[in-house]
Amino acid sequence: MEYISLKNLPNQSVSHNQSIKKKTILSKGKLPHITNFSQAIFAPQQIAYVHNHDDMWEVFYVEQGTGIIKINEREYILEKGVCVLVEPKENHEIINNSDDNLIINYFGVIN
Repeated sequence: MEYISLKNLPNQSVSHNQSIKKKTILSKGKLPHITNFSQAIFAPQQIAYVHNHDDMWEVFYVEQGTGIIKINEREYILEKGVCVLVEPKENHEIINNSDDNLIINYFGVIN
């Protein structure tokens, strides 16, 4: 059993844009097939630049704010309550195009 509180976790940088901060709730090795469970806070106009993963699915859930996710160059609206599944090898980019923070909870899954 683990009890984890966001307020006690350190800020870390997102690998796709060092200025975007995240808190890793569960790290690789805690659960089978889960690479991480994290919360990222995108300040206004921040971007997690286009990238993909060879063998990992990513699930994003928008907790607060609005923005855009581009998957293979197609744009989808991000807003509170939206969940997006990105499959392995799909190019994806997250953009906070608003004047408020965009808060996204996400996790990665591998075989």
